[in-house]
Amino acid sequence: MEAYELATQGGATDFARLIAAFELFGPYCLIDGLAVNCYVEPVYTLDADLVAIAASLPELIAHLEAQGFKTEVHAHSVNALAPGSELRIQFTTDERYQAFPSRSVEANVLGIRVKIACREDVTQGKLWAYGDPHRRLSKRKKDELDLIRLAEAYPELKSLYPSELREQLDRG
Repeated sequence: MEAYELATQGGATDFARLIAAFELFGPYCLIDGLAVNCYVEPVYTLDADLVAIAASLPELIAHLEAQGFKTEVHAHSVNALAPGSELRIQFTTDERYQAFPSRSVEANVLGIRVKIACREDVTQGKLWAYGDPHRRLSKRKKDELDLIRLAEAYPELKSLYPSELREQLDRG
């Protein structure tokens, strides 16, 4: 955790503040890279991606802004950044993710207990990202790597994957 704190210039502390805010405003869960790291050998990421129930987002955003976070609202997400921090925080507003918090589980992330998407939901989110033709190639390749890591640890997940990825894993 100390290394992460140094590398992100306070990101672990900002992450703890963020989770405390999410706990105040209803169901949430961590998705994407940090959530994948809870299920398989972790890799380094500066991103914290979360889902919040859409109805609680305006209050959550106002709370974070009152704590000094800068926020930007986009078509399918809200980004938040604490001044001086390198931790990139994104809340998805994509409707497909709204059921994830109801199936979340608890895990230790950066030294605190956090609700994370269940393994199947983390995988589904990665599949959506991997299949998005509008994402940058480098992002899709990271999603592909996360899917490979998940399938190596949990072979039963392969049945959810598109054929080209299953074939790649079978050749592996």
